[in-house]
Amino acid sequence: MRLDHVALATRDARGPLAALVGELGATVLSGGLAIGYRPMQVHLGNEHEGMKVELLEPWEVASNDFLDRFLTRHGDGPHHLTFKVDDLEATLGEVSAAGFTPVGVDLSTPIWKEAFLQPREAHGTVVQLAESSSPEKTALDEYVFVRAGGVQLMGEEWWPEPPPRALDSTVLRRIVMAAPSVPDALEFFAGVLGGAPSREDEGWVELAWPGGGHLRLEQRADRPAGVDRLEADGPGPARELVIAGTRVVINESR
Repeated sequence: MRLDHVALATRDARGPLAALVGELGATVLSGGLAIGYRPMQVHLGNEHEGMKVELLEPWEVASNDFLDRFLTRHGDGPHHLTFKVDDLEATLGEVSAAGFTPVGVDLSTPIWKEAFLQPREAHGTVVQLAESSSPEKTALDEYVFVRAGGVQLMGEEWWPEPPPRALDSTVLRRIVMAAPSVPDALEFFAGVLGGAPSREDEGWVELAWPGGGHLRLEQRADRPAGVDRLEADGPGPARELVIAGTRVVINESR
């Protein structure tokens, strides 16, 4: 199992995409059209480190309005965490045996199988569990789009042309979640989802997964449970941005 990406919901991906690419130097990876939404992903980092961020925008909401309803209720902001697994059916058996109730289970398509755990069970965020038969990409240059009337190798490109990439890349280091009880959250994210504790201090524990995914659990009674912010290292002075309703704290690279 590995932590694949964090997904951010937005009414309009143009501004978030411009900030991720033009200001933070993210690399556009892939995207496409789905029922009720259209996703696209970027890698916030370089060829050696970083993590993926997915932008979700409502589309064809008459077919499925789940994302539109989420945005009406909450506004732009973090929507879910996606964990990739090798065998979704086996994982669902383990998750159910641990006392959790997967919903939205779809095993019908070999190329993409998925299920979800709701925020009340997943400590304030939606967790998507997914199995894909597509070969995993191991380098940024393996994500290729043919734009001008050719075949789209990684899905249908719907997003606007982003600005030129910033010359220096900002590296997404971790997703930070607020948790009323870190021990309880650890039982879920480490015990059930397989995260390995990598760092800790008073009030927080950071977990790591193969592939570079990092999630920090912070004991925070003053914040709503769930994804609180993204933390990154980048050029220039330390600063904080809001991208798709999500705080992005950037520490100065050393």
